[in-house]
Formats: sequence, C-alpha cells, structure tokens
Amino acid sequence: MSNLEITTTLQSNQTISVPQLGLGVWKSRPKECLEAVKSALSLGYRHIDTAAIYGNEADVGTAIKESGVKRSDIFLVTKLWNADQGYDTALRAIDVSLKKLGTDYVDMYLIHFPVSGKRNDSWKALEKIKAEGKAKSIGVSNFMVSHLEELLKETGTVPAMNQVEYHPFLQDTKLKEYCIQKGILLEAYSPLAHGQKLEDARVTKLASQYKKSNAQILIRWSLQVGHVVIPKSKNPERIRENADVYDFVLSDADMKEISTWNEDFRTCWDPTTVE
Repeated sequence: MSNLEITTTLQSNQTISVPQLGLGVWKSRPKECLEAVKSALSLGYRHIDTAAIYGNEADVGTAIKESGVKRSDIFLVTKLWNADQGYDTALRAIDVSLKKLGTDYVDMYLIHFPVSGKRNDSWKALEKIKAEGKAKSIGVSNFMVSHLEELLKETGTVPAMNQVEYHPFLQDTKLKEYCIQKGILLEAYSPLAHGQKLEDARVTKLASQYKKSNAQILIRWSLQVGHVVIPKSKNPERIRENADVYDFVLSDADMKEISTWNEDFRTCWDPTTVE
C-alpha cells in the first residue's frame, strides 16, 4: 500500500469504510482531549477513537461539534468497558456513551477486552445495538485468535475490526493472518510502542535515510502493511507530525527488514493470558 493519503479508507466486512489513520485519545484529560480532537480534525483526520473508560467521551463530542466538520464525515469509535459487559448492561452502556458523545450513533462500537464468561453475551448485545442503528458497525479489541474463534462459533456476526497493540516490535502474524482470512480489519493501537522503542538504532537509521522522524517511520510502516492505525497524542504538533507521512514510501527492502524486528514486545495489557 504505497499510494496513500490522509483520506485513504479501508473497507470493513460490514460494508463500512474506515479511515486508515485516526487519533487515539487514551489518557487525554478533558481539556487536552477537546483541543487534540479539534486540532486533528482541522488537519484532515476523520477517525477519532475513544472509550468509556477514558473518561473523555463528552469532550470528544464537544470537540466534534465545535470543529465545524459534519458529523457524517467523521468516523467515531467508542468501546464497551469491562464492568459493563454482559447483555443487559451492554445495552445500557451504549446509551450512556451516546449521551456523553452527544450523538445518536457511533460508527464503530467495540468490546474493549475479552472478559471471560461475558464476552459472548456482550457481542450479542452489540449485534442488537447495530440492528437498532446505534452503531453502524461493531468489532472487538484485544481479542486473540482463540477469542475470535470462540466468538464466531457462538454468534453469527464477524467483527468488522480487531483493535490490538501492533508495531514492528510486536508482530503477531498468526493473529494478523486469521483476521485477513476472516475479513477482519486489524487496527494497531500503540503503533509507537509507547515510545519505548522510538530511539531504536534501526528506526533512527531509517529516519535519517528518509529524512523523517522516528515516529513517522513507525506510522508509515503500519499504514503500508495495511493496518488501521491510531497514534495517540494530545500535542497539536505531534498530531500534525503523525499525519505528515504521505510524502514518502518505505522501500520493499526496508519493509522486509522491518518485518524481522518482532520481539514480542508488549507495552500494554496481555490478552494472551485470558482464557
């Protein structure tokens, strides 16, 4: 995927187009979140990713209203938190999120984590939420192959997207191949590995070669391998930098080299331990 731009979208299996580059707002405090979202939208981002547990849905909603960008042009994602999982509680949780966001629908509603004993009932609630038009599409987050296999055995709807930690130092090729096989978009959160590998000498070498920042190299890699990618930032200059990745292309040789960097280096929670 070399011919990319900020307006590039990927088609989900639920017939909805997902803007490939988005803004994540995890750990963005209310005022910071509002300004970050407005900044991103002014730069051409059209995909905003939040969650109930982030505590900033209301600020995301306010930022969208104040941005001047039509709601229908924005791909808005939020997530069902663990404490709200289960059929009836999930149905209530979406209404709370919609009220905070100030909208009648989200474009994607995700199960945030594969909570044992509750994830399948939660998914059935998400199917109802989609049928009622409160979510245009539904998906999951932090689901491994075993969780996806279980879900598909129990229910009839294939998730449109699976949002997981994914970057050059954490490349779960088994999970990626399964998602491709089932038509599930893979969305990479923490594409910069929380900055913990940002100064890796191999990244620095490529940044010097392409005259780009280390972060831009990692984001460009995620885009070229076909992931939806949601780098998180509350800094307007970083948000701008993260989107300035469409004027260069990583060569086939460099893409092949990066594919060998996997270290199973996980910076967030580990869903592989969930039954």
